[in-house]
Amino acid sequence: MKINDFMITDVISVQKNITIKELLRTLVTNRIGGVPVVGENNRLSGMISDGDVIRYLQPHGRTIYDALSIVFVNEKENLKQKVVSRIEDHAEKIMKKNIYTVLPDDDIEEALSIFSRYHFKKVPVVDDDSAVVGVISRGDIIRLISNQMIARAED
Repeated sequence: MKINDFMITDVISVQKNITIKELLRTLVTNRIGGVPVVGENNRLSGMISDGDVIRYLQPHGRTIYDALSIVFVNEKENLKQKVVSRIEDHAEKIMKKNIYTVLPDDDIEEALSIFSRYHFKKVPVVDDDSAVVGVISRGDIIRLISNQMIARAED
């Protein structure tokens, strides 16, 4: 079975200069957990997951540094302070640039290998020019296994 047999082709993507605020709106509005970041000609530049956003917006706790008996203290910040201070930052700051991709003609096992080895939720599907043509998610794989492979095995 090939990736293009069940990949999602209606891809929601963002540009790297989108703000975190706009990125959050995109994720919430579309009820998705991540997006490819694309540049010119829809070429893949990176990926951003909801986990990347959470890690970026996580408030820092109080930290005490002792540098040769001179003590520096970073006070604890709360979530609201962190969000306000970073909401206008660009997505480029948090996107992952080293991305594993699959091609539409790759076998399903290629995606399975990436999901199991790297624990990603989504993998972009690109063409030979690195343009995004789809995405495949762990949920797509689970549906495939459940709906097709198990059903065939029971027949």
